[in-house]
Amino acid sequence: MTTNLSSLNSSQIQECIENKSLKIAVVGIGRIGLPTALCFANSGFETIGIDINEKLVNMVNSGDYPLKDEPEFDKVFENVLEKKKFSAETDIKKVIPNSDIILLSLPTPMNNQNIPDYTALLTVGKSLNGLLSNGQIVIVESTVEPGFIENELLESIEGTEKNLKPGIDFHLAVCPETANPGEIMHDFKKLPRLVGSIDKKIVPIVSALYTNVFGVELIPMPNCKTANAVKLTTNVFREINIGFINELSLLFEKLGIDTYTVIEAAKSKYNFQPHYPGPGVGGPCLPVNAYQYLNSSKKIDPNFLKIVQDARKINEHMPQHVIELLEDAFSESNNSLENSTIAILGISYKPNVHDVQIAPSETIIRLLKEKNVNLKIFDPYFISETIFGYKIENSISEAISNSDAVLMVTGHNEFNDFNFELLSSSKNKPILVDCTGKINPQNVKSKGIIFRGIGRGGL
Repeated sequence: MTTNLSSLNSSQIQECIENKSLKIAVVGIGRIGLPTALCFANSGFETIGIDINEKLVNMVNSGDYPLKDEPEFDKVFENVLEKKKFSAETDIKKVIPNSDIILLSLPTPMNNQNIPDYTALLTVGKSLNGLLSNGQIVIVESTVEPGFIENELLESIEGTEKNLKPGIDFHLAVCPETANPGEIMHDFKKLPRLVGSIDKKIVPIVSALYTNVFGVELIPMPNCKTANAVKLTTNVFREINIGFINELSLLFEKLGIDTYTVIEAAKSKYNFQPHYPGPGVGGPCLPVNAYQYLNSSKKIDPNFLKIVQDARKINEHMPQHVIELLEDAFSESNNSLENSTIAILGISYKPNVHDVQIAPSETIIRLLKEKNVNLKIFDPYFISETIFGYKIENSISEAISNSDAVLMVTGHNEFNDFNFELLSSSKNKPILVDCTGKINPQNVKSKGIIFRGIGRGGL
């Protein structure tokens, strides 16, 4: 029998939390869901992760931690398995009826028309309809647009016959995840969380639970849609500012101004927040969050959020600009980009993670293929894997060998001490195009290398 927390007083609720008597289910054990589940289990709660990916479930249950690029969680994983506080399951029907708290950490990608796809959440919502009965608390950690929880998701859980009553048979709350891939453990321990609910008496219960597990501040929101709006705003703020810096970089290249010099000096002003240029904005968050806001706004007025639309256009244009920089460098070398061999360094959407979701590198690779370019790719997080149709090289030297140019797309730490001698010895007029800001243009040019970099005007 599950515990109906809403029927208990505050001291009884606190006792359940401190005694770890609550059973936790985490639906979706991917990049965020698995570390979240491990944190609950590590705190002493019996926790079961649910995922339709049978291979992932088997991997976890066999003791093989899948997120090798996520610092610290491998130790937590080993600890909770040893204590037998965590396991994974594919069948949601076996887990939910015996769970007190159900966390939803499911993907919310975009479709081909750049419209948010909430299929995973809605499918799980419908499956919960026949599994909830005793005031269980469903907490959505996935990032969604404002109003989705109160409308579509609530309706899917209630069922077409509305045989489940919110606030009685179940409670629905949100606590949007705020962790940055590659820094999840750090963010879990440091960043405040937001909590909202369609039933306000649930907010302090969720707050007490998360405070116990993560030890961070929980900020109560007046409702679910406000909490979701805060989450989107923080990410779209970054999207817009990156778009602004990217557009400035295009201008600065023409004016002979170095963007990084400008940013470094601008940081001296107390209210300036530095953002940096790059080959585009990727990953499962920022591009999707922008379109989530745009999807909400177009239902009201398609002229809303022009600044978000413009930022998206600029950031989506950046892979094309990378090709233009490469073509310009080849023009200086008096060679043709067509039929050349290009070494691409880094394909992850951001540094130091094993993830290519909506990665700018995919568009860059497609554009180069259209120009009949031969590609050799190295990324330390994908060695020997086949990504975007290419087998990843085993080393930087293998990728650079016999290449006409190097295109550094993602600034992994492994590229911090890039050996220019490898490039200098590869061709008579070697070319390096840097999208990351890691390379000092003067150092490169002094070695006779033709250099181009995003926003690197005047150097």
